Amino acid sequence: MAWPPERSIYLASRSPRRRELLAHIGVKFHLLLFRARPGSDPEVSEAALPGEPARDYVVRVARAKAEAGWLRMQQRRLPHAPVLAADTTVVLDERILGKAADRGEAAAMLAALSGRRHEVLTAVALKYGTELDSALSVSEVAFRALAPQEIEAYVASGEWDDKAGAYAIQGRAARFAAEIRGSHSGIVGLPLYETAQLLERLQTSPERRQAPELLRAG
Repeated sequence: MAWPPERSIYLASRSPRRRELLAHIGVKFHLLLFRARPGSDPEVSEAALPGEPARDYVVRVARAKAEAGWLRMQQRRLPHAPVLAADTTVVLDERILGKAADRGEAAAMLAALSGRRHEVLTAVALKYGTELDSALSVSEVAFRALAPQEIEAYVASGEWDDKAGAYAIQGRAARFAAEIRGSHSGIVGLPLYETAQLLERLQTSPERRQAPELLRAG
């Protein structure tokens, strides 16, 4: 049962890539963005816990983002609708590679990925009322060997900024990927199959059937 086109959800993400992907499967949405003012919105720490496995980490963060988005919706007295959130991380040798803090860290990440296989994990979470559902997409990417000047040029482009693992597979870094196994949309930042499955499961949940007031797309 597909998500009805007359219904809208909230997307708790500032990622333009996730917005584009969600639109690709015909889901109407309103952005539910975090306000940067201290104390104005529930905050979510993206720091990994000591010894936390990467898969547990990315699911935990995605679920926390969805929970925070739901609280944000309530605090702003917005009409109730499902809140979708996601989190992506790159894993190399069981080490989590999040977003690089600066150009030096970005270059170091790319050098580590050069000529190696790594995992891209994206967890997606959907919150509505007391229900919180989530799914995990696991993909594998093999990078060809990267010359130092290639890494330098890529870092200079700025495309690494705000990207897990310091690269964007949908951008210039596409030429680095010799092989991809898994979900391309998951690598970009929102696994569409898993997202559709979450929405379909919500359609048949008791809480959803008892809530005809869901936000209408407009």
